[in-house]
Amino acid sequence: MRRFEGHAAVVTGGAQGIGRATARRLMSEGADVLLADLDGEHADATARALAEETGGRAAAVECDVVDQAAVDAAMAYAAERFGRLDVLVNNAYACHVDPPRFEDLPDAEWYEDLEVTLTGAMRCARAALPLLAEAGGRGAIVSIGSVNGHMNFGNHAYSAAKAGLASLTRTLAVHAAPRGVRVNLVAPGTVRTPAWAGRDDALDRLAEVYPLGRVGEPDDIAAAVAFLASRDASWITGLTLPVDGGILVNGSAFRAALD
Repeated sequence: MRRFEGHAAVVTGGAQGIGRATARRLMSEGADVLLADLDGEHADATARALAEETGGRAAAVECDVVDQAAVDAAMAYAAERFGRLDVLVNNAYACHVDPPRFEDLPDAEWYEDLEVTLTGAMRCARAALPLLAEAGGRGAIVSIGSVNGHMNFGNHAYSAAKAGLASLTRTLAVHAAPRGVRVNLVAPGTVRTPAWAGRDDALDRLAEVYPLGRVGEPDDIAAAVAFLASRDASWITGLTLPVDGGILVNGSAFRAALD
């Protein structure tokens, strides 16, 4: 299946985890992909590895989504390098661990989680939208949200940012539709990414409370992103799609597994 033949995509936070898996999935279906990541060297190594693995075209750029100039430059580079831009995947995020008491939550951590996760996605969408609108009805934005935006799983600032991203998805979908651009969001549950490195015991406990009996893998999320970005989803916009192993119907058990 080559749903993205002739397409070009930007994936933020593309050096590892869900971003890397998404880039690989899009490339395996024919897309040219720009990996935009705060760690430019890691993104470059990932791009070269994925190009060798898939036989597709990939490039990398160092990009801090907090910096509008860097975001603008990344989107312009993708359009110049590949001759077009059809898909934006907003995957970059920040997440701080909550202090034991809410009143001890530092402003700096609150602002960083929102600035990267929510405002960073806004900056990328704002820069990409004029290019996506030129894609002849193929333009798509898919953001990576979280079940944290829909139920209590802790992480106050991160969860608020992800809830805001779901809201932005709905409002931007209506705004962008007349310009031929669809906007959707994937809300993962727990996914085995580098963020969980060294915490295999916690993942094992969490797997027991997921109705489908396991935590997610990056490829699970990449598959959902590819669907929403593709013409298979041409009549879908403004949607939040949980890809969560059923945890939203069993959420209270999740918190208990970590206590």
